[in-house]
Amino acid sequence: MNYVGIDFHKKTITIHVVNQERKKVDHKRLTCLPTQVIADYFKTVVPFQAVIEATASYEWLMRLPQPLAERMILAHPKKLRVIAESTRKSDKIDAQVLAEFLALDMIPQAYRPTPRQREHRVLVRHRCYLQRRITSVRNKIRRILSDCNADQPNLFTCEGLEYLADVAVKLLSVPERFAVQQLLAEFEFYHTQLNEWAAAMKKFVAQASTAEARKLLHSIPGVGPVTTEVVLSELADPKRFRSSKNAVSYAGMAPGHRESAGKRKDLHIERTGSKLLRWVLIESAWQLVRYSLFSASKVRASKRLGRGPCCLRSKKLP
Repeated sequence: MNYVGIDFHKKTITIHVVNQERKKVDHKRLTCLPTQVIADYFKTVVPFQAVIEATASYEWLMRLPQPLAERMILAHPKKLRVIAESTRKSDKIDAQVLAEFLALDMIPQAYRPTPRQREHRVLVRHRCYLQRRITSVRNKIRRILSDCNADQPNLFTCEGLEYLADVAVKLLSVPERFAVQQLLAEFEFYHTQLNEWAAAMKKFVAQASTAEARKLLHSIPGVGPVTTEVVLSELADPKRFRSSKNAVSYAGMAPGHRESAGKRKDLHIERTGSKLLRWVLIESAWQLVRYSLFSASKVRASKRLGRGPCCLRSKKLP
């Protein structure tokens, strides 16, 4: 059995092959294109197991030798600290370390999403990108209007857009008017893209097998469709977590702490894992606080009016 360590970069890959005794069998440096050369090389080292670090674009390289390999492993780059913290670091050494650790069966594995889960993430992350572009365009328009003291809170409602058309004629200079017109065209374009995304997402969800999970998430106050899709796409398979604490830690929401000599110091959250998942969880927490404060104020009001809490009807936030 051969054990193949692959150090992957954007334009090149470095391959190191060892046997069961961790003796060097071969070492090769190949370009990422053409891929057929890479596939032909793996045919020369069968039977083999291979390991690749979880980098940004690893998926195509994982699929390439998979039909020939007895096992393909995705290594967790953060847990493989022997490479990250090494004082002697090069592509050759990294590939060698990966191969030797694979021969010893000591590779810390990272989770590899299924093709369906990857498609879900692409859709959800693209929606977030479109929303960020819309927010950026709106802020630029407000910036131009603020220079003329003409900004309005309801600027992007139907009435606000009519007001904007009137203001653009009266107050803005010719260059400012041109910039606002260009930005409004971009604003309409991204909204069209967002509507098309909603149709694509609806079609994707109709073929999903996670209806029960979506229903459960929707039942939580402050959790809407966007939060639901982000949580489902970023967590992928919830069964891979041993407990809810592991899922919280994966999202980077677990505060750290340091303890020594009986003294304990609480730290901030870890800020690891998916930034998108962490963002929607924080936003949902604020919505829950708002919901709780709203419900508490209704209870206090009912007591002042002499009514019991049984008459209250809690409402879910949009």
